[in-house]
Amino acid sequence: MHPLNLVSLALLSIFMTGAGIMHFVNPDFYMKIMPDYLPWHLELVYLSGVCEILLGLALWIPRLRRIAAWGIIALLIAVFPANIYAYQHQELLPAPPWLHVLRLPLQLLFIAWAYWHTRPDTKVS
Repeated sequence: MHPLNLVSLALLSIFMTGAGIMHFVNPDFYMKIMPDYLPWHLELVYLSGVCEILLGLALWIPRLRRIAAWGIIALLIAVFPANIYAYQHQELLPAPPWLHVLRLPLQLLFIAWAYWHTRPDTKVS
């Protein structure tokens, strides 16, 4: 694996695993941005945390890497409504308005990042 791919893989894995752990360390943060129309808020926070941890770790298993990257993409799409909800209800997470706006396209960047790891290993020039 090219060193750039390895660094990207490590950072994505650390980010996903760390984010997943935070679902258990501070579930109230995630509960605040759960859209009202979804049931079982706490259970969904924990479920998404487990998925983030498992997918982040699965990136290190070559046979599972591509499916894990696709799983991360699916998860990022699935949790996007929470980011929209947080934007619509900025009082839930006190932060500057620009930060709430930034979260939305940042999600697309993470999807592109995960997509990079769906490709078969190729040499990066």
